[in-house]
Amino acid sequence: MIIKIGELAKISDCSVQSIRHYEKEQLLSAKIRSDGNFRLYDQADIERLLFIKHCRSLDLSLGEIRQLLSLNDSPMSQCDDVNQMIEQHIEQVERRIAELTLLNKQLKALRRSCTSKRTVEHCGILKQLNKAVSQNN
Repeated sequence: MIIKIGELAKISDCSVQSIRHYEKEQLLSAKIRSDGNFRLYDQADIERLLFIKHCRSLDLSLGEIRQLLSLNDSPMSQCDDVNQMIEQHIEQVERRIAELTLLNKQLKALRRSCTSKRTVEHCGILKQLNKAVSQNN
């Protein structure tokens, strides 16, 4: 099956702009061109794009995806590098979860400092924010 970029976008549920970006980043390449110089894609390209898209859904960076694609193209290699990369990614996610949990607590505390029946002049949220600015100066 040989398809153009628009069809690839539909099949993969990925925008044409994203596909072109992945090509620019050399994660995906159209190996075939039509007589009209349109990029043409085959089943391997579809599978590669779906792999990239799945990796992005896991919040892997383009650099990490590039490395995974390279390793994926070398099936006889050891998978230690893959395991190490995913372990590092898990650690990054855990740090972000901790940061977001703290941010959530701070925002909830800030929200509790005001009721909706006050005027802006007496807004507890704005007072807390201004107090924080004063303390940092």
